[in-house]
Amino acid sequence: MKIKIFCTSIEPYLLLNKLPSYIQPLGLGEKNYPSNWLKEKKGENIKNLNKYYGELTGFFWVWKNLSEQFKDEDYIGFCHYRKFWLNYFKNHKSFSINSIYDDLFNPQDHSFKHIDVIQAQPIIFNKKNLLEDFSLVHKSKMLIKSVDFLDQPIRNNFLDHLSQNTLYPLNMFIVKKKYFIQYCNIIFPWLYKCYEECLEKKILTQYNTRLPAFLAERFTSFWFKQYNDKKLLSYARIGKFFLSEKINKFINPLKIPFTSKIYPTIHNY
Repeated sequence: MKIKIFCTSIEPYLLLNKLPSYIQPLGLGEKNYPSNWLKEKKGENIKNLNKYYGELTGFFWVWKNLSEQFKDEDYIGFCHYRKFWLNYFKNHKSFSINSIYDDLFNPQDHSFKHIDVIQAQPIIFNKKNLLEDFSLVHKSKMLIKSVDFLDQPIRNNFLDHLSQNTLYPLNMFIVKKKYFIQYCNIIFPWLYKCYEECLEKKILTQYNTRLPAFLAERFTSFWFKQYNDKKLLSYARIGKFFLSEKINKFINPLKIPFTSKIYPTIHNY
């Protein structure tokens, strides 16, 4: 069994060169990236949709170009250039003098014997459901419209999920390869229908340019929530200081102690 986490990025941040070897940087879009990075513009891709799909074009690239390198029971995961898996689940923020490297997800510290999927620590809304939250944030009815593009029984199950209040955010997950393939076969035809609907309605503007990616976040949360054999892990959202190219030319800020003051990232609504 092997585990590979792909860290998607739209910029060639030096920080990502210093991550553990099981976290592989994946450069999205047309920019030039270091030679040790994977690049979605090489191979079968939908890089032209990156401004709308966000990290989902990276998922597509791994699906089409790398998935055959994994066995069914191997694990494929994703994180983002400033959002990283932690090695634990915590319900509250806590202080530590550790470097963040000491708390990054380490496959050797976990038993995967009965685990099909790992999801990010959930956001639980107190006074609204997922559909209401999406409408408030995006000023759009596109999420409820997106349900129409799914076949039964997925349509009803997704609609039921949207009436609830728990979101597993960020399009972050670690899952067995066989279930990753199933997910991709469902989400990408659905997402393209959503994208075409957004184009027709001319709503892919400003903050909602990435509306398909935000729709995918709600679907991804729903899809992997269905698995019984799953685990939750916390995550860290890294600030601009840690991403700074100037700082990373001289030091690696993720190794500086006291960085735990900024994580885990926990939302209260």
